[in-house]
This record gives sequence, C-alpha cells and structure tokens, in this order.
Amino acid sequence: MLKASVIISFYNKVDYLKLVLTGFERQTFRDFEIIIADDGSNEEATEEVEKLSRQISYPLIHLWHEDKGFRKNKILNRAIISSNSEYLVFIDGDCVPHCEFVKEHYNYSAIGKCLTGRRVNLSEKITSGLTAEIIKKGYLENNTLALIEDGLFGKSDNVERGFYFRNKFLRNLLNKKKRGLLGCNFSLYKKDMLAVNGFDERYELPSIGEDSDVQFRLELQNMEIVSLGNIAVQYHLFHKLQERPQKNLDLFVEIKKNALSYTPFGINKEK
Repeated sequence: MLKASVIISFYNKVDYLKLVLTGFERQTFRDFEIIIADDGSNEEATEEVEKLSRQISYPLIHLWHEDKGFRKNKILNRAIISSNSEYLVFIDGDCVPHCEFVKEHYNYSAIGKCLTGRRVNLSEKITSGLTAEIIKKGYLENNTLALIEDGLFGKSDNVERGFYFRNKFLRNLLNKKKRGLLGCNFSLYKKDMLAVNGFDERYELPSIGEDSDVQFRLELQNMEIVSLGNIAVQYHLFHKLQERPQKNLDLFVEIKKNALSYTPFGINKEK
C-alpha cells in the first residue's frame, strides 16, 4: 500500500495542471499516488490528462464526472473512496508544490490531526513566465529574491509564506498562532475524513465548502488543526479572485447551528 494519496481538484486548466504535476515529479518523498478529481472538464482537457498520465513517473488515477455546474465536493468524495492509501493530501490544480511538500505533510501526520499549509499567490507576470522546464530546475524555490521583489513592486501576494524553513525553532515559532484550514493545502488520515462523511456536496459554488465547513466539522470530532506554515509550501498560479457567494455563507450558518460533524450529504447519503 502506498503511504499517501495526493488528491488534485481540477477543471479544464491543463496548462496549469502540467506545472503542478511537474512540481510533484520533483518531490523528495516518492511513496504516493496522484488522483485527479476532475469536475467535468471538456473532452480536449480530459484527453490531455490521459496523455499526461502516461508520461509521469508515479501512479495517477483520473476521475471524471459530467459537467453539471460546480460539483467539486462530489468528485473529491469520489477521490477519497478511490484512494489506495490511508493518508490523504488535498491540493488544487493551480498550486505548484515545493519539492518537500508531500514529505512534510506525511512526516507530521498523526491520527486525530489535520495539517494545513499555506501558499504564495503568484502574480500574473510570474505565472506567465513559468514553464515545466523552469519548475524542474527549482525556480520557485531557489529565487526567493525575485519573488520578494515582485511582492514589493509587483502583484505577488503573501510572498513570505513561500519561505521554507528546516530549523525546528523557527518552525515552532512561526506556527504558534492557529491558522484556518486551507482547502488547497491540507492533509489528514482517511479514517478521520470518513468520520465526518467527507465533503458536504450541497456546496455547489466555490469557497467555504472545501475548507471552513470541513474544519468546523472536524473540530466537532475533536480533531486538532495543525499549521504547517513555511513547512508545507505551495505556489498558487495567478487567476482572478473568486467571490464568496451568499448561498454558501447561508448554508454554513445552518450547518453551524445544527452542529453535526457527520454530514448526511457527504460520501454516504441518507436514504
């Protein structure tokens, strides 16, 4: 059995996915599989993903369902069930991982704990200049000064979150403050995710359903959310910010009011 399953949420952006998968080719920890949780990409994109699956050096599963609007949580739940390991790492298809990303998530793993890292938001300028070859050479990890400069004079955001520290004292110091779960950068044991019945599939718009809702329900199960800031690092490729839809906010208010950790709208449906 593999030690970890990396679940990548994906929709149509094959050019970004190629960069993300290149980042996983550089991982120092290799005992993992990739599951592409595809929320209804078009035929051209799915064909490209199938080609990529034959080119990479680690096991890859491509899960797809029909495009019926935003159903990310539904395909993520299917990925959980399809995973071939007991440890799950969640990441989005527009986030390039640091070469130690999977190793750090796995090394800090523990039953009853959910780990959450952070990401740098790259500018449009930096993102447009990235290629698979550049990422293979470790550009994002080895050009900290360029990222700082772009953060100061350009549009990259949260550049300080891209600093990777090995020093234990600095790690502990920087992670004293509790951080919220980040849906594109978190991990936990499968049994802990199944204990809350996975993602709530009623969220049919982006935001909240992939992170805030999950954190709330995990904490009802006495799960500890552990921050891996400057440890589990990733680089978020540029795109326009998404809105936080009121429909999701209203649903989350209802969920908090009911205070049920196990959603009846997750992996196993109530009959």
